[in-house]
Amino acid sequence: MFSIFFAFVAIALLVFMLSKKINAHMALLLSGLFLLLIATMHNSEAIFSSKVLDAKGSLNFWFFNLFEVFNKNLSSTLSGLGLTLMCIAGFSAYMEHVGASYALFKVFEKPLSMVKSPYMLLIVSYFVTQFLVIFIPSHAGLGLLLMVTMYPILVRTGVSKLSALTVIGTCQYIDHGPGSGNVILAAKTAGVDPATYFVHHQLPTTIPIIIAVAIAIYFTSKYFDKKDNFIFNKEEIEKELSEGNENKTKFPPKIYAILPIIPLVLILGFSKVVGSNIKMNVPVAMMISTFAAIIFEMIRYRSVVETLNSIMIFFKGMGHLFVITVSLIVCGQVFAAGLLSIGFVDTLINLAKDAGFGVLAIIIFVSILLSVSAFLMGSGNAAFFSFAPLIPNIAKSFNVETIMMIAPIQIMTGFGRCVSPIAPAILAIAGIAKVSPFAVVKRTAIPMIIAGIVNIICTCIYI
Repeated sequence: MFSIFFAFVAIALLVFMLSKKINAHMALLLSGLFLLLIATMHNSEAIFSSKVLDAKGSLNFWFFNLFEVFNKNLSSTLSGLGLTLMCIAGFSAYMEHVGASYALFKVFEKPLSMVKSPYMLLIVSYFVTQFLVIFIPSHAGLGLLLMVTMYPILVRTGVSKLSALTVIGTCQYIDHGPGSGNVILAAKTAGVDPATYFVHHQLPTTIPIIIAVAIAIYFTSKYFDKKDNFIFNKEEIEKELSEGNENKTKFPPKIYAILPIIPLVLILGFSKVVGSNIKMNVPVAMMISTFAAIIFEMIRYRSVVETLNSIMIFFKGMGHLFVITVSLIVCGQVFAAGLLSIGFVDTLINLAKDAGFGVLAIIIFVSILLSVSAFLMGSGNAAFFSFAPLIPNIAKSFNVETIMMIAPIQIMTGFGRCVSPIAPAILAIAGIAKVSPFAVVKRTAIPMIIAGIVNIICTCIYI
């Protein structure tokens, strides 16, 4: 019980630091170092016996070895997963710079405005967001884009503000598609390419979830609107929208809508999914797509020098993601290394086996644990990055493939983020709409519970 006790002490320390507004990076790092220290004090060879650190990589001094764990994870992450995620972020930054994400939404604007029934429009808009998230894999980024594009259409048609925010707040409750950071990490951990993971292991589960959540949003929105005595006031809506519309968006050409789609075409088009012999990885796809955007910009502005210099936006986007996400992954890996070093995973597995729990019970337990973590942190990435490295060991102990465990767990992690009143996306959209974030998550809670139930049912069917 030594490992269980100190694991819960570390988790309590983590929650305490998060409650005191210490950022997730430092909270995870300190909690991980605490566990590594406890493990080393209990057994000087714990770091090596748990394979957290290779004996050949030892610095021959226990204190230095604690920080060598950070160095090892930083080095390996930067050369692999980190580079992939940074290239995605660079491409996303350039898409935002040229207005391609906005152009992609404009493709849907006219069909959306033709739907006159408020609740039908709400559901159609929901399906649009689930398509867009494949190309814009950022909860906060897509949420803000939808607030300046989709939100005015919805509220002008008679959809209540909170119903509109339900759809926008849940725009990325599933980290979907081969461009998502969580998807790439899950695929890497399971030893499959992101395209195969997306098509063969995500879609069979996420399609039923998406349909179930659409139904849940329809009925819960009608229920809450009736309960809140919502009455559509067109004059009030127009006044509110005009107040927040001082900054006019510069419209890009509609042809720019194809730019965010190019990476997905390249990744799926040259993958095992379609039987291609040509190989394509995510960083290469992002670089090719960025250069395609640069050519578009040259034609648009007829300026070679200025357009070529805009490549710095790509590299700045990469750097920004290192600060926000790659560093978070490394800190999460240190926390996971701490849990491994004290024997928490082995103890948990033995307790589960002794209690007669099967692999399904473990999947449900870890899924709920990560959803709660995402709720507390306001970030699905922080939760998943912390626990993903532990899953292969757990899967091996239950004689199942890693992909069978990690897929349902990865899918469920984002649900907690969409009911967290401290999640950046929820705070941002609630601030723009001038409502309480608690009012938003009150609306998103039931659809996310439904999503969790469907995810568990699909897991029972496919496992």
